[in-house]
Amino acid sequence: MDEEQLTDTFVALANSTRRAILGRLALGAATVSEIAEPFDVGLPAISKHLTVLERAGLVQRGRNAKFRPCTLDASPIRDVASWADQFRPVWEERFDRMEQHLQQLQTTDRESAP
Repeated sequence: MDEEQLTDTFVALANSTRRAILGRLALGAATVSEIAEPFDVGLPAISKHLTVLERAGLVQRGRNAKFRPCTLDASPIRDVASWADQFRPVWEERFDRMEQHLQQLQTTDRESAP
């Protein structure tokens, strides 16, 4: 896994507008105008967001005559999931400890109830 690519992906995903754009592209290819439609920003701002997503490898821009449809490439997200998965044992252990603590609290509450 390329560290620079992973960083670019995290940077791209850190912005809510870019995540919304990815959500739109998950439904299918779209032009920049179609992507910009639900946002209260101009086409230049959407183009900048698309450039960040493209640099991260999350979006590809095609070339079809007069328009350039954008499509989603989710492979960098698989890399993020793979990176995050290394922390799964830590999360699971902490959740197990939290569950044990909550059970102890419930037991103590029941024992101290009149």
